[in-house]
Amino acid sequence: MATNAQATDAPTVLIFGDSLSAGFGIDVDQSWAALLQERLEEQGYEHRVVNASISGETTEGGAARIDSAIGTFSPDLIILELGGNDGLRGFPPARIKGNLETIARRARDSGAGVVLLGIRIPTNYGTRYTQAFEAVYADVADELGIRWIEFFMEGVALNDELLQEDRIHPNVEAQPILLDNAWPIIRDTLDAQ
Repeated sequence: MATNAQATDAPTVLIFGDSLSAGFGIDVDQSWAALLQERLEEQGYEHRVVNASISGETTEGGAARIDSAIGTFSPDLIILELGGNDGLRGFPPARIKGNLETIARRARDSGAGVVLLGIRIPTNYGTRYTQAFEAVYADVADELGIRWIEFFMEGVALNDELLQEDRIHPNVEAQPILLDNAWPIIRDTLDAQ
């Protein structure tokens, strides 16, 4: 878990995700989470970024550990980036939705703001499953009234030059793009708090 801001009493932005946010396969100091800390400082925000992302994490795992993360870090904002591993494993969309809703509700109940970073998956399980999976993010955001983006990996996922050799995980060059994809809703949510 990375924290970069010096003031321990600074408001906290908690990144709660999987390998896409954990900096899998790259130096964590080059991850979009580390770049977010730099951007917040450049833009005059006093927030510290805590990255509680775990490679391989599912929404079920996230739902099981959200209370502990909230208790440990007392976040003012939670950036929720989970679901890709669920989708790649063919988990039922209703279960994914329920877990994301649980995480988001617990975050809101703690007083934290929430932003949701949507994920898309390859069509391995067919069009019907893929569409149902992708609809989960819009449904959760709509039902809970939280800001979201449709596809966190926009501009990265289909560009081999921005992916590691596994053709799944973003490389160092992709990290600023991921930050730019998420930044507008992060900024808007912080400004609304």
